[in-house]
Order: sequence, then C-alpha cells, then structure tokens
Amino acid sequence: MDSLEAKLARAWVVRHAHFADEITWSYPLDTAVLSLTGRQCALRCAHCGGHYLKGMRPIWEADPDRSTSCLISGGCDLTGRVPVLAHLDRVRAWRPGRILNWHVGFVSEAEMEAIAPLVDVVSFDFVGDNETIHEVYGLDRTVEDYVETYRLLRRYARTLPHVTIGLRGGSLGHERPALDRLQELGVDGLVFLVFIPTPGTPFADREPPPPQAVAELLAEARVQFPAVPLYLGCMRPKGRYRDRLDPLAVQAGMNVVVSPSRSARQRAAELGLAAREIRECCVL
Repeated sequence: MDSLEAKLARAWVVRHAHFADEITWSYPLDTAVLSLTGRQCALRCAHCGGHYLKGMRPIWEADPDRSTSCLISGGCDLTGRVPVLAHLDRVRAWRPGRILNWHVGFVSEAEMEAIAPLVDVVSFDFVGDNETIHEVYGLDRTVEDYVETYRLLRRYARTLPHVTIGLRGGSLGHERPALDRLQELGVDGLVFLVFIPTPGTPFADREPPPPQAVAELLAEARVQFPAVPLYLGCMRPKGRYRDRLDPLAVQAGMNVVVSPSRSARQRAAELGLAAREIRECCVL
C-alpha cells in the first residue's frame, strides 16, 4: 500500500494538472446562519445532538443585516426532513441581494419546487453505508434514499454533497463507498468535514480520525475526482488537530479551505499557491 507521502505527491500532480496555482481561504463572516427550527431537532443524532443549532439564529428572531449571503438550515424531524417550507415569507425577506445556501435533509419534489426560486446552492450530507446511517442518525433509511434525494436535488439546484470523515464516532468506513457512489452520480464540487467529538452527545468520548488518515482519504479523493473542486469545510476539530491536518489537506489538493490554520497558509506559500480570500460560506 502506498505511503501517505506517495499519495500526497500523486494528488499534487493531479491538482497541478487541472487547476491554477491558487487556493481559496474561506472566512464566512458575511454569511448569516439561520435556523428554520430554532434549537429544536427531533433526531438528536449521535454526533451532534442538536448542539450546533445553538450557533444559528432562529429565522424568526433575525433581521436582515449587512450579510451578503445566508445559510438556511435547521433541525430534522424523525424522518430526517428539515421543514423547508416553514417561514418561507421570512426567507423571501432575506432573499434580495443575497446568495442562499440551503442545508437540507430529505425533501420531496413538491418541496423543492416550492423553494427552488430561493435556492442558489444546496448542501447535502451524503452517507455511504447503511450501518452508519442507522448508528449515527437512528434513521430507517438506506444509502439508496440518499442517492434518490441527491438526484432530486440536482434537478433543481447546484448541489454540493458533504462527506463527514469519521462520522461513525471517529471510525472510518462509509467514506470511500460514499465517494464511489458520488463518482457514479456526478458532482459539481465536494465538501469534506471531519467528525468533532461534541459534549453532551453519545460520541462525546470518541476521538476524531487521525489527521494522517483524513489526509490520505483527501488525497485519494483528489485523484478520484481530478477536475472537481474540493473543499475542506468548517466542521472539523480546531486547535492542534487543525494545525496538523490543514497543511496536509493543502498538499492533498484542496481548492478551498475554511478558516485555515497558520500552518496551512505557510504550506500553501511554500507550494507556490497564490491565496485569495472570501468572506462567504465556502460553497458560495
């Protein structure tokens, strides 16, 4: 089996062949993060438990401000659906002059038809095996349900799948099957997240996957999707973990990194990448 260094070297050659020598740092300071459900989520997933809804503004409490974009999200019901039709009048109030990224769960065609005029891009979590779906989300769903929804979403909007590395409590397993299915289905861009042990959840005492294992998977993805923009998203451990992972992610050929560590910026400079900065959610 190839070493991490060999995989990174191969990934860098592929990146260099398909993209300009530049990288984007995303600092999403101008993106308003809005929840359609406030802090409510019926699923209470093993990796989140509703914790991250606390960092979102309930849409009924938020007033349009100087933000130039919005992330429209929220908690799920017991079937994995975000109530995307809730508060449509409020979403419309945020629409003028702003780009809207919807982070949705499972949706129907009727729901997508209704919200399509308010959608610029959809962020959709994609899971690659049934065991991970059942253990993490507690859903009576299968990979085929994710495939069907992904196909539906792409008919109505630019859709960027999100793959969380180590989603099953830090253990790897669903990621490579997920990438294989997405390769079959086609992607316009691909966002990678990394499991964060979160207080108050069933996975609170777990460890995130080793940075080297994450970097290896990112490098494999670069080769598997040679001309597809790849993103390292905001949901990944901070501190020393990010200091170790981020420069490896740069070497693995990521096009966009959210809130990069200093070590990532240094590595990009060493590799001759010109850096540009944006103040929006990374997929916008």
